[in-house]
Amino acid sequence: MDFALSDEERAVRDTARDFITREVMPLEQEVLRRERAHRPGLERSELRELQLKARKFGFWGLATPEEYGGMDLSAVTQSLIWTEIGRTFVPFRFGGEADNILFHATDEQKREFLIPTIEGERISCFAITEPGAGSDAANIRLSARRDGDDWVLNGEKTFITNGDDADFAIVVAVTDRDKGARNGGATAFLVDRAMGWRSEFIPTMGEGGPASLIFEDVRVPHRNILGEIGQGFALGMQWIGKGRYTIPSHAVGIAERALRMAIEHANTRETFGAKIGTNQAIQWMIADSETELEAARWLILRAAWTVDAGMDPRHASSMAKLYGAGMVNRVVDRVLQIHGGMGYTRELPIERWYRQVRLYRIFEGTDEMQRLIIARDLLRGYTRLGGHLG
Repeated sequence: MDFALSDEERAVRDTARDFITREVMPLEQEVLRRERAHRPGLERSELRELQLKARKFGFWGLATPEEYGGMDLSAVTQSLIWTEIGRTFVPFRFGGEADNILFHATDEQKREFLIPTIEGERISCFAITEPGAGSDAANIRLSARRDGDDWVLNGEKTFITNGDDADFAIVVAVTDRDKGARNGGATAFLVDRAMGWRSEFIPTMGEGGPASLIFEDVRVPHRNILGEIGQGFALGMQWIGKGRYTIPSHAVGIAERALRMAIEHANTRETFGAKIGTNQAIQWMIADSETELEAARWLILRAAWTVDAGMDPRHASSMAKLYGAGMVNRVVDRVLQIHGGMGYTRELPIERWYRQVRLYRIFEGTDEMQRLIIARDLLRGYTRLGGHLG
């Protein structure tokens, strides 16, 4: 059994690491300074400039098919790159991406929505969560009523990432309440902001924040249905599924960077005439963090591998998301403890990570939902102990 990366995977990862180190990490102190002043750490124009620089390195559209100018990388390679991105707290991501479900669009929709999003000319958001339908996405209530050649949308979505910046939203709405969302009663719509929906920013404990989207008799042309009528819930689950290995991949990068800071601090900080790294309490925190980090890394890479192998990734991805999200929270907490009072200040990024990674246990499926999926799969015989090696 070979756990080594291929030459290609290693080369792509190292090139991404080089770009992050040389072009993105030098911005960190300015990002912290801006965020202390309650300003965005990175302006959209600055993100765009970095993305275009990365394009010259060949990094454009990690998951985007080559026919749209992307790299069409394997899930494993994407996971490795997201880990590299996680090593810096600068809010950067490579460009050339679009929501994975936008590739279900018609040719006309691709020209209007998909291609401009890939090129960075348009900003999208995906809207399924509602005030009464978070983990229970099948309980959505926002309605879409047919009226001639239009559909009329009424209701509210909440905690929508990019919701305050997007100029169009992919909205999952109920089109047949009798069927229920899970059984063909929900449909996805491409809804321009100009059609009349509005957003309200939601302040959170992290930097930036999501938004609520309000729809009051918003008229959407029938041609703006994404996919087929009744396919909305299935598309929503496909959208959410990708995050269950990319989010913990990002968490691995954060944990590695934070743990490296803790090791350096333990080797330099002195108390009572000795380096704090000589204390067993500190050593155990470092040892536990490294062990959990390594376990998370392999759970995540296995989840990505199942995607590349054409296997059903849901069980492996749920385990990766559950463990990776918990791991990064525990590691960052220990790193803050090792740094003491200084770790609690905004002079270092540790308290920022502390706030940021708490979200990882909530969005794209809470810890509790991942546990439900994992246990249900085993209890109903959908999978077996030991996975593909069992």
